[in-house]
Amino acid sequence: MRILLVEDHTELQHWLAKALRDANLTVECADNGADADALLHTQDYALVILDLTLPRMDGLDVLKRLRARGGARAKTPVLILTARGGLEDRVQGLNLGADDYLAKPFELAELEARVKALLRRSVGNEALVYSCGALSFDTVTRMFRYAGNPLALTPREHAVLETLITRTGRAISKEKLFDEVFSLGDDANIDAIDLYIHRVRKKLDMEGPEAAVITTLRGIGYLLQPRSALGAPG
Repeated sequence: MRILLVEDHTELQHWLAKALRDANLTVECADNGADADALLHTQDYALVILDLTLPRMDGLDVLKRLRARGGARAKTPVLILTARGGLEDRVQGLNLGADDYLAKPFELAELEARVKALLRRSVGNEALVYSCGALSFDTVTRMFRYAGNPLALTPREHAVLETLITRTGRAISKEKLFDEVFSLGDDANIDAIDLYIHRVRKKLDMEGPEAAVITTLRGIGYLLQPRSALGAPG
């Protein structure tokens, strides 16, 4: 799940981004309102963490413009994160369409809990646990299990596998997978996806029809499915 973190305090931004990435989330950052507004106009995010006091465009204006656009992006959950603790600011932000409000200073554990709650709420009626053969992913704990055991993954590997398992049985293009795994600021080439696919395949390698298999569909992309769906062992 890709999150947009909009925070102009450099040290705080880096600290929050690291904590969210450690929680196996893909984080893209913006340090001013104008850049955030442009990203929200062209990119899809599972959640926006939005400071209010921003250069170039106030956070409330960013929120207002997001909600006014219409379409699926306008429904992106927004968590306001700000030192403005006054009742008037909180009410205004919530009236403009913010989904939650967290005043600075705050405990990291509380931020993580609110992020998980908003992501869980955005899933709505979709499955909270995704499965593909012996592989399962709990969207609440954000943990993978394989054949009943925890599956150790790096943050990038986790992002690749999460994107695939939430689309089990459906192909995803290499370009779309790259967009889900890497943020715009990452110094990475699209061919890096091949490396992470290779690493994840090695960790999923096991015998039996319940093995989760990543298939490369030439000219289309990648497909995650149980080996039993392939029609033959391999």
